[in-house]
Amino acid sequence: MKTYIKFLVITFLKSFINIFFIMLSLVFILNILKEVEFFSNTEANSLYPIYLSIMNSPSILFEMFPFIFFISTQFFFIKLFNNNEINIFKYSGLKNFKIISILSLLSLILGFVIIILFYNLSANLQSYYLEIKNQYSKDKTYLAVINKNGLWIKDIYNNNISIINSALIEENFLRETIITTFDKNYEPIRNIKSDKIDIKNNKWLIHDATIFESNSNRNVALFELDTNFNLEMIESLFSNLSSLSILKLIDLRNNYKSLNYSIVDVDMQIKKIFTYPIYLTLMTILSSIIIFNTKIFKSNTFKIVICLFFSVTIYYISNFFNVMGSTEKIPLIFAIWVPLIFLTFINALTLVKINEK
Repeated sequence: MKTYIKFLVITFLKSFINIFFIMLSLVFILNILKEVEFFSNTEANSLYPIYLSIMNSPSILFEMFPFIFFISTQFFFIKLFNNNEINIFKYSGLKNFKIISILSLLSLILGFVIIILFYNLSANLQSYYLEIKNQYSKDKTYLAVINKNGLWIKDIYNNNISIINSALIEENFLRETIITTFDKNYEPIRNIKSDKIDIKNNKWLIHDATIFESNSNRNVALFELDTNFNLEMIESLFSNLSSLSILKLIDLRNNYKSLNYSIVDVDMQIKKIFTYPIYLTLMTILSSIIIFNTKIFKSNTFKIVICLFFSVTIYYISNFFNVMGSTEKIPLIFAIWVPLIFLTFINALTLVKINEK
C-alpha cells in the first residue's frame, strides 16, 4: 500500500472511530434515561437499565451510520485543511478526485463489514432486549409468532387461555383456524374450528364455526370471541424487524409467504440492508463535495452545520420513499433505488470540477 493511501485510510478511520464512539455514548446515555423511566415502577435490579441500554444501543446506532460517515468525512477533511495537508497532496500531484475515490472505496468496504458483522450483532442484541423488556411489560397476557406452521397466538382473556393456530391471513380474515381454549389450570374448555374469522376488531367474528365442547360438537353460523387482538395489533407485533438477523429475515419472509401475509416490510428491510454500503458510500462522497465547496468559509462550525442540514434532508427524503414503499403507494424497487439514484446524480454532477476546488 502506498504511503499516502495508508495515511488517508488511517486518518479517516481515526475520524470514523471518534465519531462512532461519540454517537454511541450519546445513544447510550439517552437509552439509560429511557430505561430508568421504564423501570421506575418495577422491582427490577438497578443494573437493568444499563444492561438493556447496552443491548439496545447498537440497533439505534445502525440507523445512524449515514450521519456517522457524513460527519466523519467532515472532520477528516477539516484536519487536512487545518494542517495544510490537502495542499501538500495537491502539489504532489494527488488530485481531490483521487482522495474522494480512496474514501469511497474505504466507505464501501466498511459498509459491507457493518451489514455482515455489526448488523447481525445488533439484531441479536435487540432480540434479547425485546425478550427481557417483554418480561416487565404490562402486555404479557399474549404473544404471537409466525413460523412454517402458520400464525400462532397465545391469548389470556378473562382467565381463559386461548391457543390459536391459523394457516393463512387474507385481508382481515384468518383462514383454516383452530382455537383451543383452556382455563387458568390448563384444563381444556373447548375447541373451535373455522375457515373464516374476521379479526378486524378485538371481538372476533367466527363464521361457520364448529365447536367441540363437553364431548360433543355443534355448528354455529356466527360465534363471537372476545380477545386482546385485532388485525392492527397483530401487524404491529411483527413490525420490529431490526431484531432479526439477515438469515432470520429471509426465513421470516418464507414463513410470511406460506401464511399469505404481506412480505412488503420484510422485503423493504432486506433491500435496505443490502443497499446500505452504497448509501454510506454516497454519503461519504456528498460530504466530501460539500466540504470542498465550503472551504472558503473559515468557520468549521458553519461547515458542519451546512453538512448536517444536507444529511438530515437526505435522511428524510429517503425515509419518505421508504414509507411510500412500505405502504405500497409506489413499487418497492422505486422506494429503495430512487433516493440512491438521485444522490448518485447529484454527486456525479458536482464531482466534475472537484479538482479545481
